[in-house]
Amino acid sequence: MQKVLITGAAGFLGSHLCDRFIKDGFHVIGMDNLITGDLKNIEHLFKHEHFEFYNHDVTKFVHVPGELDYILHFASPASPIDYLKIPIQTLKVGSLGTHNLLGLAKEKNARILIASTSEVYGDPLVHPQTEDYYGNVNTIGPRGVYDEAKRFQESITMAYHTYHGVETRIVRIFNTYGPRMRLNDGRVVPAFIGQALRGEDLTVFGEGLQTRSFCYVDDLIEGIYRLLFSDYVYPVNIGNPNEITIRDFAEEIIKLTGTSQKVIYKDLPVNDPLQRQPDISKAKEVLDWEPKINRQEGMKYTLDYFKELSTEELHKSEHRDFS
Repeated sequence: MQKVLITGAAGFLGSHLCDRFIKDGFHVIGMDNLITGDLKNIEHLFKHEHFEFYNHDVTKFVHVPGELDYILHFASPASPIDYLKIPIQTLKVGSLGTHNLLGLAKEKNARILIASTSEVYGDPLVHPQTEDYYGNVNTIGPRGVYDEAKRFQESITMAYHTYHGVETRIVRIFNTYGPRMRLNDGRVVPAFIGQALRGEDLTVFGEGLQTRSFCYVDDLIEGIYRLLFSDYVYPVNIGNPNEITIRDFAEEIIKLTGTSQKVIYKDLPVNDPLQRQPDISKAKEVLDWEPKINRQEGMKYTLDYFKELSTEELHKSEHRDFS
């Protein structure tokens, strides 16, 4: 039985990856310091004989006993609310954490996949974004702590591949949604759904003409899985190229939830990308992958998940202990 280490295991994407690898017969080691993750996302796996969990911060030395075949590094704050509150930790997990895990991969002769992001493109001057676009990032702006952490992460990963011969893979993840997202983490989908279900007006920033492209989590996990087992070492965009303006998306959510709120507008945050759409030609060519679940279908699954939350969960404000 092959063994895989998944960091950020109690988070949104990490927990879905744990499910996938357990389902496919791997021994899964989940690792998370729970600064933004939640054990409820993986508690259903605790009874499984081939799942184990370490409460550990990957910015500190990482030790895993015995053999290890694969590492998937998904430990990082991923929402603006989180990384603006904990900028130093965000930079450290992208730098020190990645360094530690690349060292572990080298020691264990394991293949490692690094979770990068479309935010490496910043506020893009090229549309849609291709993997050979270098990006337009403000290194000292408020979002720079996340964007630059991921850009450094890609650089050190390629250095370990080039100079140490470590088997590396890099996935650039575009906006993803689905069950287990936190309602109040600042990302578009849970923010809109939470507001709609609470009977609040939906908040759109700027004029709402900025675009996003939303990929359902099951499609994303499939793309990541295929990339890990491919022979391709350079970054690959994984996302859904179906682009929509935030204003139109807010209207979709109101229609989907059957509520009667209006859309209200606030100032656009600093360096908020005005366009975000992946060019997935590389994923199609290299991985024979493209998303299968359209936004209407995926949003219904996601809404059903959030409807199951308790009234208390739905109305509580987001409070995380970042000390």
